[in-house]
Amino acid sequence: MNPNPKPPNPRPARPDETKALSELALRSKGSWGYDEVFLEACREELTLTPETLEQHPTFVVEDSAELAGFYTLEPHEEQGVVELGMLYVEPRCHGQGIGRKLMEHALGEATRRGFRTLEVQADPYAAPFYLRMGCTPCGSRPSGSIAGRRLPLLRIDL
Repeated sequence: MNPNPKPPNPRPARPDETKALSELALRSKGSWGYDEVFLEACREELTLTPETLEQHPTFVVEDSAELAGFYTLEPHEEQGVVELGMLYVEPRCHGQGIGRKLMEHALGEATRRGFRTLEVQADPYAAPFYLRMGCTPCGSRPSGSIAGRRLPLLRIDL
């Protein structure tokens, strides 16, 4: 038996999964060591709804029939640019290639949809992952959850 099997291909998220995906996002964010006050401040921004899925393509990966990670694509106001709105992996699944699988799928999906550039407003702890995936720094942007906090902005041409 292969101890490190390849993660399965992402599939579209279902509306009945939004609560579980929101909880997964908070657990994943919390794995960086943020405290409860910080995570509570992020809760609204990390909450998905069925309407989120209607507005933003969202794909999930399962591990043993459980949600293991997901990402969202959010069209940007700049023509030809899409934002990786969220990419979160269940903490028990870190290091299994799920983040890479999701990112590769996101790049392919963005290209398939005709976008030329993918932007990522990254958590500072996650920025090294995106750099390894080929993104380059292009500035910073204010956090949508924490006043006064700025987050790295990265881009990759498709």
